[in-house]
Amino acid sequence: MRRLAVPRSVIEAIKQGDWNFEPGGPEPVSLKETRALPGTNEKLDVLAERLRLGLPLWHPRDRLTYDENDNA
Repeated sequence: MRRLAVPRSVIEAIKQGDWNFEPGGPEPVSLKETRALPGTNEKLDVLAERLRLGLPLWHPRDRLTYDENDNA
């Protein structure tokens, strides 16, 4: 009998065709949010590091727009 592999990271899930995979681990609120502007190298570096660590990509307080106050 063959066991199905359970993805341990977003990349493994995508390879298996699971586009709705959310990694386990810390809840998004326990992650450090980023004030980096969307689309910047700084923001992409943060997302890449989260991906490497198998953490959720998005934090509810990540900066979403250029107009957001940096002191929020």
